Amino acid sequence: MPEHRFDKHYTREEARALLPDLRRWLERLNHLRPELERFDKRIAGLAAEGRDVGGETVNRSLRALAEVHEILSEFQQRRIFIKDVERGLVDFPAILGGREVFLCWEQDEEDVEFWHDLDAGFAGRERL
Repeated sequence: MPEHRFDKHYTREEARALLPDLRRWLERLNHLRPELERFDKRIAGLAAEGRDVGGETVNRSLRALAEVHEILSEFQQRRIFIKDVERGLVDFPAILGGREVFLCWEQDEEDVEFWHDLDAGFAGRERL
């Protein structure tokens, strides 16, 4: 049996079953990103003014960071790769025709309909 780069491989059906969760997680990540940027600017501004940095801004920032970490760990535990958070581009390791490839899905797509070679990326996508 050929050696594979990944120890978890998804069937199209397994990838498809995760789409509702993936949509929810990506939506939350895209909501948290600008929120974290605002917190970072606010905290940097306070620090630059020589003021104590703490309180509610820092607490909210830490909670948002913890939530981002929690969501990213959901992907990591499942061995799924986020290639672009903003676009919602996700790759699932898979075996197709005996070859190790990625099933490729973007959050505005209804279904898992594409694949690409491990090193090809989005530009190399082909329809299943």
